[in-house]
Amino acid sequence: MVKQLSIEGKTALVLGASKGIGLACANKLAECGATVVMAARSLERLESAVQCIREQGGKAIATQCDVASYRSVESAVQSALKQTGRLDIVVNNAGVIEPLTSLAESDPQEWSRAVDVNVKGVYHGMRAALPSMLEAGSGVIVNMSSGAANSALLGWSHYCSTKAAVKKLTEVAHVELQHKNIRVVGLSPGTVATDMMAAIRDAKINVVSELDWASHIPPEWVGEAVAFLCGPEGQAYAGTDFSIKTKEGRQAVGLPFHGAA
Repeated sequence: MVKQLSIEGKTALVLGASKGIGLACANKLAECGATVVMAARSLERLESAVQCIREQGGKAIATQCDVASYRSVESAVQSALKQTGRLDIVVNNAGVIEPLTSLAESDPQEWSRAVDVNVKGVYHGMRAALPSMLEAGSGVIVNMSSGAANSALLGWSHYCSTKAAVKKLTEVAHVELQHKNIRVVGLSPGTVATDMMAAIRDAKINVVSELDWASHIPPEWVGEAVAFLCGPEGQAYAGTDFSIKTKEGRQAVGLPFHGAA
């Protein structure tokens, strides 16, 4: 697993960074030499994570943020700029899996919240960061995607729909920004051993719930993939939905492959 030296000295804003995939991404980017601005709703969890990174010699900052609110995301971006003087990388990772139920029985407010977080949250992250990236003439945005973007799964009307929207948002952003030295790329990690996956398992709602827990990859592998996409090799995947569920994707990152997750 190659350390991406091109990340050294850069500032990375990771949204949804208090646990799971987001925390793993923050840890890896800090290990690669970035100053990591960790954003999430739980400031207590963030401060603990920041302390751990600092104890290991990394640079990290905590900022409270609800991605469903544009003002909140804009504030997180401004905090990163104020405290580090730059913003080079944004990882749009925040997401929710609720409501895990059929479309007919879903709660409209919960369904709407999923759209606010999973789609509008990604838009908010890009919209808030782009002015400074355009001014600097460079930047990398990684949008967390999912195989659900291309699937129709029972009980996941909200998740499949929102992830499909994020995939298209990534593609449009690439068309608009590829000639401005701003890389926008999606990352589809497959199934990952996180609290979200535990909730999916316990819901027993579709085939994903039935997967053997041992088949899920660790969140640290997703952190490796994000660092790869932010490095020079990641330029080849700009505008795509890069997957580490495939043998080719894992080989590119340097991850082991023993059959798709």
